Amino acid sequence: MMGHSGTVPGAILADDIPAALERLQHALEGSPVEDTEMHIGGQAEEVEEHVSLGNRALPLIELLAAAKTKHRDVMWEEM
Repeated sequence: MMGHSGTVPGAILADDIPAALERLQHALEGSPVEDTEMHIGGQAEEVEEHVSLGNRALPLIELLAAAKTKHRDVMWEEM
């Protein structure tokens, strides 16, 4: 959604962060942030949690916004 290749290890350079953040936010416009829903299956012990894409993206959006403010690169590697 950000226009990155998804390679690991990888990086988004500080100058590219604003565009990546904008693309991500634009792509998520149709995926609202909502509360976690709990779906209970046929048996009481089967509980499935559904977390919206908007919720899952919040930490990444916050990370990119902080990197944009401080003009920092964002890098990741395989653990």
